[in-house]
Amino acid sequence: MKKNLFLLLLLLSVKMVKADEGMWLPYLLGQQTYADMVKKGLKLSKEQLYSINKSSIKDAIIIFGGGCTGEIVSNEGLIFTNHHCGYGAIAAASSVQNNYLRDGFYARSKQEEIPAKGLSVQFLVRVEDVTAKVDEAIKGTTLADRAPKMQAVYGDIIKAATEGNAYEAKVVPMFKGNQFLLFVYERYTDVRLVGTPPENVGKFGGDTDNWEWPRHTGDFSVFRVYGNASGKPAEYAASNVPLKPKHFLPVSIKGVKENDYAMIFGYPGGTNRYETSYGVKLKTDVENPSIVSLRDARLKFMFEEMKKDPAVKLQLASSYAGIANYWKFFGGESEQLLKYHVFEEKQKNEAAFQQWAKGKPEFENVFSQYEDIYKKWSPYAKVRLYVMEGILGSPLAAYASSLQQLEATILKNGDVKAAAAAADAARTNFLKDENKPSDQKILAAMAQRYYEDIPKDQHPIGFYDGLKSFGDLNDEKTYRNWAANVFNNTIIFNDAKWKTFISQPDAVTLQEDPAFAYASAFVKNYSQKYAPIYAQFTAQNNELGRLYLKGEALRTPNANRYPDANFTMRLSYGQVKPYKPRDAVSYDYVTTIDGVMEKYKPGDYEFDLHQNFIDLVKKKDFGQYIDAKRQTLVVGFITGNDITGGNSGSPVINANGELIGLAFDGNYEALSHKLQFDKNSNRTINVDIRYVLWCIDKLGGAKNIINELKIVK
Repeated sequence: MKKNLFLLLLLLSVKMVKADEGMWLPYLLGQQTYADMVKKGLKLSKEQLYSINKSSIKDAIIIFGGGCTGEIVSNEGLIFTNHHCGYGAIAAASSVQNNYLRDGFYARSKQEEIPAKGLSVQFLVRVEDVTAKVDEAIKGTTLADRAPKMQAVYGDIIKAATEGNAYEAKVVPMFKGNQFLLFVYERYTDVRLVGTPPENVGKFGGDTDNWEWPRHTGDFSVFRVYGNASGKPAEYAASNVPLKPKHFLPVSIKGVKENDYAMIFGYPGGTNRYETSYGVKLKTDVENPSIVSLRDARLKFMFEEMKKDPAVKLQLASSYAGIANYWKFFGGESEQLLKYHVFEEKQKNEAAFQQWAKGKPEFENVFSQYEDIYKKWSPYAKVRLYVMEGILGSPLAAYASSLQQLEATILKNGDVKAAAAAADAARTNFLKDENKPSDQKILAAMAQRYYEDIPKDQHPIGFYDGLKSFGDLNDEKTYRNWAANVFNNTIIFNDAKWKTFISQPDAVTLQEDPAFAYASAFVKNYSQKYAPIYAQFTAQNNELGRLYLKGEALRTPNANRYPDANFTMRLSYGQVKPYKPRDAVSYDYVTTIDGVMEKYKPGDYEFDLHQNFIDLVKKKDFGQYIDAKRQTLVVGFITGNDITGGNSGSPVINANGELIGLAFDGNYEALSHKLQFDKNSNRTINVDIRYVLWCIDKLGGAKNIINELKIVK
């Protein structure tokens, strides 16, 4: 068995040189991959990239928050990441009087750094292949029994890895469950805001420029990680000291030129490059159009209120940014999947697989089973998205839905006091971020969208009959009147009624509340009727994926394979490259400060600039950060690296292991990248580190931060 397992993993890991595709595990960097990296210009050894016992680049790379990457850039725990990764912490630190989001902020000393409550960073300690242990535990199990068996063995492995220490660990399947790796982390919770450019630098271009090149966004922010006197993780305390890292990245201000080697370390969140044609079709026909449409409506109502009042803009900033980021992505993804005929390409490969699988019992029915499970699930795929992105897209409905936990506790005679306290604390947090005018419009619009777009037999029984008392169900005014009634009468917004209820919770009061009745009607309708179908579809889809990829490894042993991104540390490598997106159009590989000024629109929501920025540019006061070749300030550059969401904030590293930029986006022409990498059009958009340093030094006046870095000239 071990011999066969080794052969399968070897086949899955084989790489053929092809453009810059691949998100490689530094822990399992094959010799052929490493040789290609050296051929493209890398001057570091494998051990300098990843080592357990010695200082290596992996020790400077962190999980920042819950979904971004950051890097350590000084021997005092200084962190660089993206502005949009630090956005929530920056917004939380801001007030109308001290609006750091609008005006920027730099601590001139460590005493001025602002604690980022709730923010943490994680360092990777080690990785271990535990495939044999997992396979042994699930050997001979049925599909229904496999999940609990896997969770049990995961728990045993994690317990062994974390016993007697303060580490955290997780077991992550690779190659759709053909390999299992254990990742061990150390988490630090004392993280402080050190600096941020004003939003009109950090988010310059806004949604208009999102996923676009040429780009002129200074997407960076600066934090610091602290530990106790021994350098170990500790909750915030004034006595904590800046962390002395095992490794930090030197910062190069030499600049980039075409074909320069570029390497990106980080935590790409998720790809599904081994998706089937069935999955692609469901995405382009149902999933993406639904998400784009529903998010478009939510963003419109939020934006209307944000424009009216700086306090509301600050209040909704983080939420709006999170919704908007992937609103544009999903539309672009569908466009590129259709443009590059990904569905048809998948079908060709699947036909070849089926031909090969004939007479092989383990694999010959894989695609007939795929067809069957998609046929059973597809009629309900839309209702799932309309609940998640529509009904629960209203913050009020999302909070009201969470009260189902309290309802269940009351009905089961559980610990009602604890459940009520949790609900009360959650309400406090909800009200802090709630903007009633936008949310009321969202509530009305999402209820109407569900009525119009979802088949009537998938509606919650009786809900829309009840709405008829507010008017014609085909009239928008009906839903506006109903939403106003919900907002006026829910106990969630009434402090006195809420206080009475929460002191003595009862199910009847909760169930009669209009906000709770609305949210629970849709959530229960989905969870009782369609969630079980989705759970079965997911389990079967995962198992077929495992078999498909196992078969592909045997059918095409020399193919270019790497595990899908799953928020584990990866490296990708490539080169600084221009590209031609379409006929007669060519894009340079850098953008400059001249482009910022060309886009500048006084007073515009996305393209405004502060006067001191304009004055500095007019003086051409670029200092040591000027590009010698262009005699101006380079703002951004593009590379052929393979990244995805989660890589935001990742360091772009040159051949010598020095920081040259921060990755923050991909280009519109390659938004199919989660499902298929395009070697011609794929580009990673990075903010040039010289622009970052100019913003800190010249624009922000924070020479103290510059002095802390190891700058390579």
